[in-house]
Amino acid sequence: MGKQLIKIAVVYFLIGIALGLYMSITHVFNLATVHVHINLLGWMSLAIIGILYHLYPHLAGTGSAKAHFWLHNLGLPVMMIAIALAILTANPVFFVTATIGGVITVIGIFIFGFNVLRNLT
Repeated sequence: MGKQLIKIAVVYFLIGIALGLYMSITHVFNLATVHVHINLLGWMSLAIIGILYHLYPHLAGTGSAKAHFWLHNLGLPVMMIAIALAILTANPVFFVTATIGGVITVIGIFIFGFNVLRNLT
C-alpha cells in the first residue's frame, strides 16, 4: 500500500504543479485554494503516509489503513473538484459537495491517525 500511495501522491503533485503553472501563466489566481490543498493533502500528505507505510508495513496491513486509503482517495478529488466549481460558478450545491468531500477526507485522515497511534510500536 505504501508504494500505491506514493504513486497517487505523485499524480496529485503533477496536477498541483500544472494548476500552479496555469495560474502563473494566466495571472488568474482564484483557484489558489485548490492548488494548495492538492499539494498539501494530495502530494505531501499521501507521500509521507506512503513512506510511513513502506517503513512500517504492519501499519499498512490493517483495516484502518484500507479505510483511510479509500476515504482519502475518494473524498479528496470530490472536495477539490467541488471547491474549483464553487469558485468558478458560485453555485451553492458545490459548496455542500465540497464539504461532504472534506468530511470524508477528514474521517480518513483521523482513521490514519488512529492507526498510527494504536499500532506503531
